[in-house]
Amino acid sequence: MLEKEILIEAIGYLGSTLVLVSFLMASVFKLRVVNTVGSVIFTIYACIIHSYPTAIMNACLVGINIYYLIKMSNTDKSYDLVKADSDDSLLDYFIHQYRDDIIKIFPGINMDFSNANASYVICHEGKLVGAMLGQENNGVIEVLLDYTVPQYRDFSIGKFLFDKLQEEGIKSLTYRGSDENHKAYLAKTGFVNKGGYYEKTF
Repeated sequence: MLEKEILIEAIGYLGSTLVLVSFLMASVFKLRVVNTVGSVIFTIYACIIHSYPTAIMNACLVGINIYYLIKMSNTDKSYDLVKADSDDSLLDYFIHQYRDDIIKIFPGINMDFSNANASYVICHEGKLVGAMLGQENNGVIEVLLDYTVPQYRDFSIGKFLFDKLQEEGIKSLTYRGSDENHKAYLAKTGFVNKGGYYEKTF
């Protein structure tokens, strides 16, 4: 009997912990995923202890999270691609604002992009949410930076960007930076590991 009570309490603590941890995440997508799991577990716990108001509230949270996860998973978001110069003041401001996060997710990156001759910014509803800088030569871009703000890291920007680059006449992309945090993204967006660098052809 005591073991059963301990198990029930453990379920409650696990659900509570996941819900709290979810609010520490910068990515809204990950936040909602973890929050959903935590809310499901807490709903089960509330039903077991017959706390039905708590169960109903958490069940509603699950429904709300699922709704927004489906909405966020829609890769047909309305984005705009804007060409920029490497020394564009707004682009410089964007990179400066997210400098710490860029360095964190691209270990060892060279933050000097003065030699970039191909620069693009991605906007959503007028808000700058991503940027790609590279060296372009005969339709091939050597990617120096492909960055998206945390709230939009659901692969939709990558799909949009690469479709647009193909329309712009770009034949392929190469990436030689760190893949420590990007293997899933590179694989999802069609980059192939060539041994020492990644390549995506259109």
